[in-house]
Amino acid sequence: MAVRPIFIPNLTGTPGAEEKLVDFKWHSGMAKSQKQKSIAELHSTAKGLGYERVLEISSKSEIELGVKLSAFNLLITTKKNNNQFTVETAFQGSKVFSKGGPYKDLFGMDSLAAKKDIRLKESGSLKRFEFFGRSFPLEPRTFFYDWVYINALLQNEDLASEVASYDGFSDIEFNPKKSINCQAHSVAIYVSLLKGKKLEEALGSPDNFLDMLCKHYEKQKRNVGIQDSLI
Repeated sequence: MAVRPIFIPNLTGTPGAEEKLVDFKWHSGMAKSQKQKSIAELHSTAKGLGYERVLEISSKSEIELGVKLSAFNLLITTKKNNNQFTVETAFQGSKVFSKGGPYKDLFGMDSLAAKKDIRLKESGSLKRFEFFGRSFPLEPRTFFYDWVYINALLQNEDLASEVASYDGFSDIEFNPKKSINCQAHSVAIYVSLLKGKKLEEALGSPDNFLDMLCKHYEKQKRNVGIQDSLI
């Protein structure tokens, strides 16, 4: 058995997403087929909880939309020079450490190569993010990742238009005990903002985005504190 979250967009009240922890049968093994068996178990259990349509967002998804929405594949295009790179390389290449960074050359690399670049482990503690002249703090924990991912999603209109029909989102690789950022979480926030007709205002600036989601991030911080106390 295993526990993984699914992220449900808030469709009323404060924009954001609810994290629902689901206990389900886990199929061990690194093969893609094993991951997909676990995804099927997770979604079947979620359906029993009332979430009929859950989209897996990862390279292991059986649905093409979910694969395209993986941060390893989703592209962001710069307005000035029309340069393209993935959300993953944007995230990794924006990290600023106590002894180095940001390593902007990662923007042009393969997503997996960028994530495994040795400099990310040998440059000291992570201090902040810098993305095209803008500095982003480490808190709220998922603020920068959510901002980059949702801006990238909005640029991919064909993908963005399809996600609104789903009740929730999962990422089988995401374990909240080991990781912080999650693409399924970002998509759930996007849907919440979209259906609440607050997307354009939120993406007006990083400050607008943070103000719009301040209550969501406050709740996220409380939940992390509760989970840490249980470990």
